[in-house]
Amino acid sequence: MNSESENLDDYLVSDAIVDWQTPAVRQKAIDLTQPIPDEVGKARCLYEWVRDAIPHTNDAGLDIVTCAASEVLHHGTGICFSKSHLLAAFLRAVNIPAGFCYQVLQFDPPANNELVLHGLNGIYLASLGKWIRLDARGNTGGVNARFSIDTEQLAFAMEASAGEFIYDTIFAAPVSNVVNRLKKYDNRRELWLDLPKALAEEDGGSA
Repeated sequence: MNSESENLDDYLVSDAIVDWQTPAVRQKAIDLTQPIPDEVGKARCLYEWVRDAIPHTNDAGLDIVTCAASEVLHHGTGICFSKSHLLAAFLRAVNIPAGFCYQVLQFDPPANNELVLHGLNGIYLASLGKWIRLDARGNTGGVNARFSIDTEQLAFAMEASAGEFIYDTIFAAPVSNVVNRLKKYDNRRELWLDLPKALAEEDGGSA
């Protein structure tokens, strides 16, 4: 893993998408972690809460599209990208640097070998002096993502023979291709027909 920026402050920014300074977002992060004294425990708590308490929109059979962290918290749902925005906001609210990682995976269920982008997080644990990747997508249908500081356990294993891979960079902000796609659609069914396939629009295009 390589961080996009060597300045950890870039992974603590509050902006329009990772809007951790929104009172509801900041307060929820503080409330969840208040009894926990250590950094790793706080990170685990926030990760597991987003993974388990915020259902993936498709799993829940919902059609709303959320993007900003505050929207995900308010509506109580989001797809992988949106949930990664909320987790990053929560972590930043308690001063844990958090960024964004992306995988290219087969569309689920597989269709014509179609590949789509999947979003997750990279977080920096100062007490351990290292970055780890976490996937808060939600554990359903055989998915078993876990918080681990040693052996990475993401939501989806990658099949290189099918063209699946993970980008090595931990980005300080969500990539514009993802944000633009989430902002473009009002319902998930339309979004599902036009999911991003790569980091850059010129590499991804429409599905």
